[in-house]
Amino acid sequence: MTATATRVLVLNSGSSSVKYQLIDMNDGTRLAVGLVERIGEQTSRLAHTPLAAGGDKRETEGAIADHDAALKAVAAELAADGLGLDSPQLAAIGHRVVHGGLKFTEPTVIDDAVLKEIERLVPVAPLHNPANITGIRTAQAMRPDLPQVAVFDTAFHATMPEYAARYAIDVETADAHRIRRYGFHGTSHAYVSRRTAALLGKDPSEVNVIVLHLGNGASASAVAGGHCVDTSMGLTPLEGLVMGTRSGDIDPAVTFHLKRVAGMSTDEIDVLLNKKSGLIGLCGDNDMREIRRRIDEGDERAALAFDIYIHRLKKYIGAYSAVLGRVDAVAFTAGVGENAAPVREAAVAGLEEMGMAVDASLNAVRSDEPRLISPEYARVAVAVVPTDEELEIAQQTYALVNA
Repeated sequence: MTATATRVLVLNSGSSSVKYQLIDMNDGTRLAVGLVERIGEQTSRLAHTPLAAGGDKRETEGAIADHDAALKAVAAELAADGLGLDSPQLAAIGHRVVHGGLKFTEPTVIDDAVLKEIERLVPVAPLHNPANITGIRTAQAMRPDLPQVAVFDTAFHATMPEYAARYAIDVETADAHRIRRYGFHGTSHAYVSRRTAALLGKDPSEVNVIVLHLGNGASASAVAGGHCVDTSMGLTPLEGLVMGTRSGDIDPAVTFHLKRVAGMSTDEIDVLLNKKSGLIGLCGDNDMREIRRRIDEGDERAALAFDIYIHRLKKYIGAYSAVLGRVDAVAFTAGVGENAAPVREAAVAGLEEMGMAVDASLNAVRSDEPRLISPEYARVAVAVVPTDEELEIAQQTYALVNA
């Protein structure tokens, strides 16, 4: 890496998409952002915005056969703006990898051995790790001389004590099949917990925070002094809060019941719990804006779905308050957490005895900046902290290659 190499390309490769950002680590400036979606279809779409040049978004549609073609298209768009992958200013490529298991608890420079271990984890992340691997291999082929770094969603949660990470099942069976609670959204929880501490004017080591990452996928974490001590997602992202299409916590015997009584296959139950449950299963919508609109029109089914969502959220706030003992802040983040004021208000309503409250006027303000929405008298700060997983990945990547 040259002394002038200060840029990091962040790649988030999904099963049929690639999200990317090019960031200058001198000041965290976004030079370009984009998305390739519907990879493998005739209607593939690439949206690219060259922020460095102040340019307008460019969109192209047409068949993009695979991730190799997608990344080559991304490289061409970047090159058109003078930001090509051959630039000596590019220090590294940082990859989001969903599952790192117990082995990867820090950002890691990718080599053949690391790739093989990520492949070994495919059975516990069958929807995510294969796509991550594809993106890594394609990027390696395009720039074999450049450091490629994996930043793992599970890494931040690796500090959970064993009593929080273990399921109460036979130890030998659990160990043989790597069954334990790993947690996800770790880059978001890490970033938001630190930003919340900064918002309070304190070092992360001094602050206990409950982070609520509420998007279509949703998770909660208890962060004590900068370290995760518990989180709501488990072996997979299915456990925990009610989500857009996932059930969250459920009696495991429901799966046996559906198999025995309804005659459903394992795959059918998997699809039910991951893609046809949560808010969409309860009311047919997984967009919180649409659910709130329906509630305002008197839709009882939407109202019940909202109440179930909030009830589960409150249970986790209460549980993590008990786990932490002392709570300095509750931070809302991600799409719903950052934008749905009614969710924030309802989640904290009735928790005044726990020191939590929301100021209605502050809660109504829309902003892209971290902010407090609790009244001055509240013992526990309630905050809205926009997440920035791409910047977190870039920072971890850059720090590692510089070290």
